[in-house]
Amino acid sequence: MASTESKSGSSENFHTPEPSGSEQPGARWGPQHAGARELAELYSPGKRCQEWISVLICFTLMAFNFCYLVTYFHLGHTWYILLGIVGGILTADFASGLVHWGADTWGSVDLPIVGKAFIRPFREHHIDPTAITRHDFIETNGDNCMLTIIPLANMTANFLLLSPAEIYRNYPWYCYVFALAIFVTLTNQIHKWSHTYFGLPRWVTFLQACHIILPRKHHRVHHVSPHETYFCITTGWLNYPLEKLGFWRNLEDLIQSLTGEKPRSDDLRWAQKSK
Repeated sequence: MASTESKSGSSENFHTPEPSGSEQPGARWGPQHAGARELAELYSPGKRCQEWISVLICFTLMAFNFCYLVTYFHLGHTWYILLGIVGGILTADFASGLVHWGADTWGSVDLPIVGKAFIRPFREHHIDPTAITRHDFIETNGDNCMLTIIPLANMTANFLLLSPAEIYRNYPWYCYVFALAIFVTLTNQIHKWSHTYFGLPRWVTFLQACHIILPRKHHRVHHVSPHETYFCITTGWLNYPLEKLGFWRNLEDLIQSLTGEKPRSDDLRWAQKSK
């Protein structure tokens, strides 16, 4: 196992292929891995279009809702806003773990629609962990933006249709939903930063150092094969308690006992590709 060292001296604990001449046939990990190349080629123009549309709609709705939240703000809402932010962060962190665990552990790239569109990036990430650092803003965040469109659109409809009194009464809930939407939207960007070992803005490294967002060292735990723990990737706050509870292991055992499906079998299949 080789480690990637940044200019600042940080070492990234990822498996990387050893060079062998001008090519790297049979590379175990990284962009030269046969499975990683095949998965990268499955990224389609249709997928790119879906991501662009999702990003544009999401950020338009987010800006609209933010303006209304500011308009209806009252000092009496201060504690509700703080509680909403904390609740939104915790919910987003758990949701990121649930989605991450589900896509890592179950399903196949060969599944209709969802396989190539949504499971493919998870398979690519384990055999080429730094691929995400080469993705632009749209590819990194498109799918997460899509997930938040419905709750943001519902909030927009409420601001347009409800009376001021009803909006005031529901304001704490809107704060929670808005915070949740922001952190869900940013989860994969935060994940990308956890794999980036040089060139990050100082405010990002500060947030990582304070464990307000997912730290780089913390996320390395997940990338120890067979990638069966520390799935939460928004802040990582819930990783330790969920691991102590055996939450993911117990859930996997239950599903395997009911379906007979083996966890991470498709993930292992792609990792073992050599040609």
